[in-house]
Amino acid sequence: MVLTRILPPVLPAPPSWFPGHMMKFTRMLPALLTRTDVVLELRDSRLPLTSINRTLEGALRKWRTERGYDPRDPKRRLFDAGACEHLVVFNKRDLVPEWGMEPFRKAMARKFPSQEVIFASWHKPRDIRDLSDRLVSMYLLHPSYIAKEHPYATELNVLVIGMPNVGKSTLLNALRNMGIKGRTPKAFQTSAQPGLTQALSTRLKLSVDPLVYAFDSPGVMVPFLGQGEKGAERGVKLALIAGIKEGMYDMEALASYLLYRLNVLNPISPAYLTLLPDGSSPTNELEEFLSALAKRMGMIKRGAELDLPRAASYFVKWWRDEGGLLAASSAPQLTTSAHLSQLDGHSATQGWGFDFEWQVTPEDLNNRVGDAPEFIQRKMEDCIDNFVVECEQEEREERNISSTQRKKQLSMEEKAKRKLKHMKR
Repeated sequence: MVLTRILPPVLPAPPSWFPGHMMKFTRMLPALLTRTDVVLELRDSRLPLTSINRTLEGALRKWRTERGYDPRDPKRRLFDAGACEHLVVFNKRDLVPEWGMEPFRKAMARKFPSQEVIFASWHKPRDIRDLSDRLVSMYLLHPSYIAKEHPYATELNVLVIGMPNVGKSTLLNALRNMGIKGRTPKAFQTSAQPGLTQALSTRLKLSVDPLVYAFDSPGVMVPFLGQGEKGAERGVKLALIAGIKEGMYDMEALASYLLYRLNVLNPISPAYLTLLPDGSSPTNELEEFLSALAKRMGMIKRGAELDLPRAASYFVKWWRDEGGLLAASSAPQLTTSAHLSQLDGHSATQGWGFDFEWQVTPEDLNNRVGDAPEFIQRKMEDCIDNFVVECEQEEREERNISSTQRKKQLSMEEKAKRKLKHMKR
C-alpha cells in the first residue's frame, strides 16, 4: 500500500528564542571576518534549507566583496585580497538517503556557485580526514584545496558558524584529533542540547604544518522564525533536531509533524512501522498511531488509559537516537513497476530530508523518469527556487521580523530623527 494523500498537520505558532549571546555574536561577526580566511558553515543534512542562517548572510556577502569577489557574479574575482573560502558542510549525512546527495550537490552548485558543498558525518573518520585535507594538506595538487591555494599565508584562520546544535564543537574536536599527532584532549564541551557554546572560543590549533587555527562560535538562531504556516513549520523542524531549547514545544506537536515527514520519506513502508505490531499499516492519523505505539510499549496511565503524551515523547526520542538512521536507509525512490501498480493512477509524494518534497506521477515511473538523477536534481532546484523566493518575499513584506522587533525598529528610527533634528538647530 502506498500513501498517496499525505497532508501536513496543523502546527503551533513558533516560539521566540534568541538569547543575548546570539545577538552579541551577530554584531561581532563583521569584525571577526576581517581576520578570517575560511568560513566553515555547518548545516543539518535533514534540514539543508531550514538550517541556513539568514541573519549571517549579509556579513558573508560583504566579506567576499572586500576580498575581491564581484557582488554581481559570485564566481568572478576582481582582485585577490587573500584567502576567502566559504565551505558549507552538511553534517549527519548518514541521516538522509544516499540517492539524493549527488543531485542535491549539483542543484546547490547551480543555485549557489560561490559555495562549496560537502557532506560529512563526524562518526565516519574518512569524512573528517577528507575535510581536514581540504583545509591543511600541502601535498595534494587539486586547486580547490585551500591551504595549497594560499601557500604564502603564514597561517590559516577558520571560523565555524551555524545554527544551534548542528555539531560545530564536535567537528572541531574531530578535526583537532585528526590534525594533531599524538593524544589530544577534547578541546570543547559538547551537548545534545542547543546553546551550550555561548561565546566565541579562543583559537584552537588544528594543524602544525601548515599552521591552521579555528574559532568555535555560538549557535545562532534566526531572531524570528516567521509568520503563518511557513514560520510554524520552520520552528517544528528545528525543534525536532533539538535546535531549539527543550520544553518550548509540546511533544505531540513534534510527533504529528514527524509522522507526516516519515510518511513522505517512505509512503510504502515508513520507518515507524518497526515500532508497531506486525501487520500494521501506514497512517496519517496521529492519535491512531500513538494509541498503537502506547499499547505496544505498555504505556498505560492510571485507570487503564493510554498514555499518549508519553508515547509522543518516546517516538521523537526514538527518531533522534536510531530512527533517523533507519528512516534514511529505508527511504526508497519511487521508481519500480511495483510502485507504479500500487499508485493506481494517483501521484505520490517523494521527499528527501525534511525540506524537499515533490510529486511523482505514474507517467514519470512508466517512462523511467523518476529514477533519473537529472529528474531529482530538477525537482530539488525547484524547491530551492521556491525557498529563495519565499525568503525574499518575507523580507520585502517584513514578515521575517516579529511585532516586538518592528516596534523597536520604529522606536530607534524615531530617536534617530529627533537626534538629527536637534543637531540641525
